[in-house]
Amino acid sequence: MAMFIRVDIDDSVQQDAALCARLAEICPVDIFEAPADGGVTTVESNLDECTLCDLCIEAAGDAVRVVKLYAE
Repeated sequence: MAMFIRVDIDDSVQQDAALCARLAEICPVDIFEAPADGGVTTVESNLDECTLCDLCIEAAGDAVRVVKLYAE
């Protein structure tokens, strides 16, 4: 279970095969996985490796949110 962040993916992303593949491709710590049958999921065991690089947000805009579960 993630201790530091949660990644929220809007349902609209699931219909965009190119964006799903892009998210899986650009994440440097493999948080996203795009299965062959479509869509995109998060790899729960990798969530705590997130570097907060925002590449996923740059690719998907408001359709992906990285929610910090801790106080800064």
